[in-house]
Amino acid sequence: MRLYSASVTTVPIISVDNVTNSAEEDELSIEEPLEIELLLHGTDGIRPYSIAVTMRTPGNDVELAAGFLFTEGMIQSENDLVDIQSTSSNVVQATLKPSVRIDAAKFNRHSFVSSSCGVCGKRTIAAVFTARRYQVNHGAPRVRTEVIHGLPGTQREAQANFHRTGGLHASALFDESGNLLSLFEDVGRHNALDKLIGSELLEGKLPLIDRLLLVSGRASFELIQKAAMAGIPVVAAVGAPSSLAVSLARETSMTLLGFVRDNRFNVYSDAGRFGEGR
Repeated sequence: MRLYSASVTTVPIISVDNVTNSAEEDELSIEEPLEIELLLHGTDGIRPYSIAVTMRTPGNDVELAAGFLFTEGMIQSENDLVDIQSTSSNVVQATLKPSVRIDAAKFNRHSFVSSSCGVCGKRTIAAVFTARRYQVNHGAPRVRTEVIHGLPGTQREAQANFHRTGGLHASALFDESGNLLSLFEDVGRHNALDKLIGSELLEGKLPLIDRLLLVSGRASFELIQKAAMAGIPVVAAVGAPSSLAVSLARETSMTLLGFVRDNRFNVYSDAGRFGEGR
């Protein structure tokens, strides 16, 4: 195995077709664990506390950690951070202001981002409302159908590592005219979105109240939860949404689009941003 870059490696393979077998090399997306630690004040001084380990594609680890802290409701803005930095190849440490109070229950990565059924789903949605700081603007931004049709092609063209490996998810941020503003890739779809939101957070650009988000693959509840935390009003997915993702989008007045490909899509919530009859 040969490391090709921070996020891509090559491995020897045997390529098999109907005629021959040949020795070749294939490019793979790297997957490694990232540990996110908080430096907290205690009776015995400042100690690191591990709050999450996520399997991710290396790169933009600080943004990933910042986005995770924000979308899980542990911080409210970049001002809650004293410092955040990579301390080794697979560890990011964040120091929070002493005034920031951390709920120990949130040290569990899935404290409220859980699979839902019946009443537990309602509690999960309620937890998002409790944790989120921003709300989406009703009826804004206005969305044109042709802009939505153009998002997947623009995203694919910008996915450099996906073209090489075929093994990465992407989250892409656009303005209301369909101009690509930011894109992050990762083996985990939730990590790609945390990287994007973390980048915007660290640049002081939240909330993203006039932005469009396109995610590769399906729209899970976890992705809609993270988008809602960042105040994103329009989320489009190349694949299908889950039932709880649709429920949360409707509760938060978010426009949720699924199957955005091949010049078609479904509108699962708040079609009013497309105007009358759209």
